[in-house]
Amino acid sequence: MSEPPGAAVSVTEAPPRTDAPSEQLAAQRVLPLRRPGRWIATGVVLVLAAQFVHGLATNPFYQWDRFGYWFLRPTVLDGLLITLEVTAYSAVLGLLGGILLALARLSRSPVLRAVSWTYVWALRSIPLIVVLLFLYNFSALYKTLSVGVPFGPAFFSFDESRLATDMVIAVIGLSLNEAAYAAEVVRGGILSVDQGQHEAASALGLPKGYQFRRIVFPQALRSITPNYVNQLIGLIKSTSLVFYVSLLDLFGTVQSMGSTYPGDIVPLLLVATVWYLILTSAVSVVQFYVERHHARGATRSLPPTPLQKLWSGLADLRARIRREAAV
Repeated sequence: MSEPPGAAVSVTEAPPRTDAPSEQLAAQRVLPLRRPGRWIATGVVLVLAAQFVHGLATNPFYQWDRFGYWFLRPTVLDGLLITLEVTAYSAVLGLLGGILLALARLSRSPVLRAVSWTYVWALRSIPLIVVLLFLYNFSALYKTLSVGVPFGPAFFSFDESRLATDMVIAVIGLSLNEAAYAAEVVRGGILSVDQGQHEAASALGLPKGYQFRRIVFPQALRSITPNYVNQLIGLIKSTSLVFYVSLLDLFGTVQSMGSTYPGDIVPLLLVATVWYLILTSAVSVVQFYVERHHARGATRSLPPTPLQKLWSGLADLRARIRREAAV
């Protein structure tokens, strides 16, 4: 139907566009939040680190030429080998003893619980050097040891001093001390397993030994590993005390060489320090991969390895450079 002549015709206008063109959106840059405090702290730390490294490299007191001379000397390497042997034996025996003590502490037998608690309490209270010196003089208290009927005749006897060599004394002393601390680490790891896992295993009628080996202990290892590695690192450093029971480990060798060559005390101590750093760093690397192995099934994604972190960081850096160049 046509409009009458002279009638006003209303024209509906399109609403104005409020969104910016896509070209303008693409040209906009997202500016990161400025954090001046972080940059200032980073600069201060870098300056202090550079000063420390410069002083370490240029101070003649450290005698780096003598450090290079002693670092791979056969005498030092022999002491390092003894340190590794004592650490390996003590770590294995200490962990096995700690597992037995933890199981005794968690058992329903009041006698086993009391004995385990008393052992852990006593060995954690007595300094390690006292334990080593007591074992070193053990033959003065018991000249002979015998095996037989309690309070009755002995089947055979042997001289304790012939069996207790310096290596045996060091390993026994460190193992006894390590077992007390490992017991609490293992017990804490077992208690960290959800109670529902125990109940589900019991509901299936599985034997107690099978429950512990296949269900409880593998899950407890996720908590035990980092804590026991701390103990293992402490054990590596504690081997320096076996020098006091006449066993020349790494520290004992350095101490002996320092007495013979008093002018090389500082570089010899640096040699021992660097070797201890190498040993503890190697243990930390093993710890990372063990934890990564036990993290399977417990996390959505495994933590990246150091090499993966490096490649990821380089990829991020290349992407940032490309963005800066495009702008």
